[in-house]
Amino acid sequence: MLSIIVFTIFTALVLNIILKKAHLPTIIGYILTGTIIAYVFDLHDAVNNHELKEIAEFGVVFLMFTIGLEFSIEHLKKMKNEVFLTGTLQIVITASIVYAMSHYIFGIEQQVSFIIALAIALSSTAIVLKTFNETGEINKRYGQRSLGILIMQDIAVIPILLIIGFMSNSDAQIDSLLIRMFLSATFLLLFLWLIGRYFLEPFFNQIVKTNSDELFVGTILFLAMGASYLAHALGFSYSLGAFIAGMLIAETKYKHQAEADLIPFRDLLLGIFFITVGMQIKFDIIASYIHIVLALLVGVVILKFVIIYFIIHLNESKRVSIKTALSLVQVGEFSLALLELARSYDLIGPPYGQIMIITIVLSMILTPIILKNLSNITDKFVPHPDENEHNIESSVLKNHVVILGFGEFGRNIAHNLKENDCLYVAIENNLETYQRAKKENESVIFGNATNKEILKNVQIQNAAYVIVAIDNPKKLYNVCTILHKYVSLKKIIVKIHNSNEKSILNELGIDHIVIENELASSSVCKLIAQTPTQE
Repeated sequence: MLSIIVFTIFTALVLNIILKKAHLPTIIGYILTGTIIAYVFDLHDAVNNHELKEIAEFGVVFLMFTIGLEFSIEHLKKMKNEVFLTGTLQIVITASIVYAMSHYIFGIEQQVSFIIALAIALSSTAIVLKTFNETGEINKRYGQRSLGILIMQDIAVIPILLIIGFMSNSDAQIDSLLIRMFLSATFLLLFLWLIGRYFLEPFFNQIVKTNSDELFVGTILFLAMGASYLAHALGFSYSLGAFIAGMLIAETKYKHQAEADLIPFRDLLLGIFFITVGMQIKFDIIASYIHIVLALLVGVVILKFVIIYFIIHLNESKRVSIKTALSLVQVGEFSLALLELARSYDLIGPPYGQIMIITIVLSMILTPIILKNLSNITDKFVPHPDENEHNIESSVLKNHVVILGFGEFGRNIAHNLKENDCLYVAIENNLETYQRAKKENESVIFGNATNKEILKNVQIQNAAYVIVAIDNPKKLYNVCTILHKYVSLKKIIVKIHNSNEKSILNELGIDHIVIENELASSSVCKLIAQTPTQE
């Protein structure tokens, strides 16, 4: 087992280094790694291992949790058209057309046609949102339209899994299943809402007061996995519970730190998920059914593109519609789970299941390449840029000042910036300091400034200046080392207590260093005032 793990990690590292040089995403590397180890160690059957599948599935679970963190209930209400109208139309129309073609044209039995139709209607949340989150395209209009459809697809997984369960048990009464589903959904939502409304924030406050990073990370893992387990116990998908938990935490001040701490776990488990996807690729089946696989792949891509394009084009421009449609032409990871469940219930035979799995995997491999070249492909259809395409749904900070540490010096800087109508945002990880700042209506978020995800949340790369006002010398040096990766050294201003700390910072190439005194904050603000345009 250890030799397999070591070989898998080594293969993934080598492949992803090569792919990164070719500017291709790591997802392809993980899928290829799975295919390689499946043949080297004869692990094609291992992909059916229950424990491995559950571990891999939690990559998608944590992805849904981080998506939930970005979507408060209010945000979801604002996206009700994208999620509930557009998303529902896409699923219903796609599944209906695929079912009709499969059953009435190709003569595939009704039950198998229904399962194939539902599988093809779903797209890849894991690939599309991971790529869009990394590139920042999630905030563009086509990113938001894609997100709305994907959220509805994830919600639709719940009734789809229930339908498959009903199909496997012909003795069950559909009315009793619907009643049980309604009661379970009501209990899940009510229970999690009560937890979020009355217990979540006080619980987090007690955890943060311990000043223990591992306890905070443990709390996030407990909430994500606990909500997932509760949803699963009530007959829903793990991902739904994680998504709801993320939405609840999004209403607290800890959302940014929670997201930053969970991302390493999410990315690692997503890697395992895509490795298990690659393990399902069998070259002998591809060779036997290559003509069917290629025809199905091309047919699915064209069909989904046309359906999504026309739905989006009802109220969007051509470029936004094309980009949204291109982003969602693949078949997704939940489809693999759906097919696996149907296979375990003997609802779909081996030929159909294997052909579908290979088609899905190929569509997932194709997707990162499409996403990387969205603009180039779209230019072939609509050569002229569209202003609406680049409208950002969420506010993006530019030419602002980032203050790391909101102690006395940080507050003085903020006061001077406010008087001069300069935009700023601060990061503070001391709970009492943060709460006092929020009561004073300061622009501050809770989080650890040494975490790169927290820095990305305040758009550090777009900042006019970054002021480091941290009292701990060791942490201050670490922060400056990390900042150097995102902003120019000319934009970094560091506050120190005495001249002894200056030599260490000079080694990093930082020129703007001020020693804390009565005039320090005013001298920093004079330097900032020299920056040409504050937006």
